[in-house]
Amino acid sequence: MFKEISSFDQMITPMIIKIVFWIGVIVSVIAGLALILKGANSYYGSGAEVFSGLLILVLGPLTTRIYCELLIVLFKMHESLNEIRLKLASADSEEDINY
Repeated sequence: MFKEISSFDQMITPMIIKIVFWIGVIVSVIAGLALILKGANSYYGSGAEVFSGLLILVLGPLTTRIYCELLIVLFKMHESLNEIRLKLASADSEEDINY
């Protein structure tokens, strides 16, 4: 395992992206709930804070998911390109054998 990681044969960033996603979701939920509670407990009542909290509660995890998915797509493209490269290399070597 260490050899694969140290030679960059295996990517560790996709695992890190999953951790970043869950941290982003937790932070979004905590921030949204904090704003809702702050707005609900304010002396004059702050509908803007409650509304902002609701937006963060809903859009925060969604935005985090979209961002992380875009990063994962880059790694999936890299894997697909590597597979294509390997298939082309094996096809070239088979052609060399046939000639």
